[in-house]
Amino acid sequence: MKKIIIIISLILIPISPTSSATLKEALIQAYNNNTELNAERENLNISKEELNISKSNYLPSVTLSGSKSKEETNKLTNQSGGDATITDVDPTTTSIKLEQTLIDFGRGADYQKNKIGINLAQIKLLKKEQDILYRAVEAHTGLILANEKYLINGSNVKLLERQVEADKVRLERGQITISDLAQSESSLAGAKAKYIEANSELLTSKLNYENVIGPISAADSLKKSSKAIGEIPKSVNSAIELAKTNNPDLIIAKLEYEQSEKDLSIARSDLLPTSTLTLERSYTDDLSATYDEKEKDVLKATVSWPFYSGGKNRAKVNKNQNLKTRKRLLLDNEIKSNQTSVASAWSNLQASESFLNSVRAQVKASKIAYEGITAEYERGSGRTTLDVIQSNSLLLNAQISLANSERNYLLSQYNLLKIVGLLNSDYLKLK
Repeated sequence: MKKIIIIISLILIPISPTSSATLKEALIQAYNNNTELNAERENLNISKEELNISKSNYLPSVTLSGSKSKEETNKLTNQSGGDATITDVDPTTTSIKLEQTLIDFGRGADYQKNKIGINLAQIKLLKKEQDILYRAVEAHTGLILANEKYLINGSNVKLLERQVEADKVRLERGQITISDLAQSESSLAGAKAKYIEANSELLTSKLNYENVIGPISAADSLKKSSKAIGEIPKSVNSAIELAKTNNPDLIIAKLEYEQSEKDLSIARSDLLPTSTLTLERSYTDDLSATYDEKEKDVLKATVSWPFYSGGKNRAKVNKNQNLKTRKRLLLDNEIKSNQTSVASAWSNLQASESFLNSVRAQVKASKIAYEGITAEYERGSGRTTLDVIQSNSLLLNAQISLANSERNYLLSQYNLLKIVGLLNSDYLKLK
């Protein structure tokens, strides 16, 4: 009897991962090595080059060109019917052309649009950074939870295996019935199924960890966290105010609206004239048998005004006006939904904290119940082995529920930081 009690009590020993790899270390690893994040960093470089391209519209262009041809004519007939022969026409022509745009009402708007584009790329990078860091938190805590479940269920299987063997002995002695043994065997079968499921979940969680964060040797090398690295807003109102200036989705909506204004200006510029100034110098050697060399300088000013294009340019203006209106409506909607998202995240944080406290109380009560039933079993006060196993099972389920609740509480903290716009390397001091 005491042997059974000792075996059962083994499952109550707290199982925690070895303190080795912290959540902050995992976040640093994800920040530096995640391929999605690195790809978004390249997008920022692309935006910078787009700005350089638009800068070039203000600068002159210089074109160098050259040509060489060979022509042989053996016999020619002039207007009087006589023959003339030019045996060799071998011209070589070189030229340099300088072209400067004087008037282009769209290049300024294009330049401003690309300046906004850099800011937009930076914010999109920040948004991707937030997404990756939150996924890293999910992966880290998920692997710890999966490992806890795996260990708890593994210990439960060992316990029930020993319990079945003990019940077989008791059956031979006539202390229990065949149905009592069947109940123990049924509990063991169920425990094995949960153990297999926990093992599968552990493998999946490990793969997800490596995909988001990077390689890991063992799940039990992770250290469990209870609080977020960064400071959490003290109230829902302060969270809403922080989100107004830091939420990436809100900032992206504002910048996209500003870009739509520039697109409209660019479209309107297609209805206006443009002007260019061109200076070209060319030199031709051995032009003909008569003239050996020729130099030519050309200075040309050009004014172009699209008078009619089948309505295409006017339609482009109308299109971009509609796009601007759409971006304005999307911005207004984002402003409204942002407050709702922050309030929801704050409410979820409070609810997860309250639920965590309730589960802690449940674990405490389940432990007291288990200890009481075990004591009654020892005294022979009518409690059966099955009663002890069931009470222990309730305690184990409560412990798993506690592990889930602790993870959810931590995730709700990071989710609030993400919604507010503070889940980044600077705020978390990952650099």
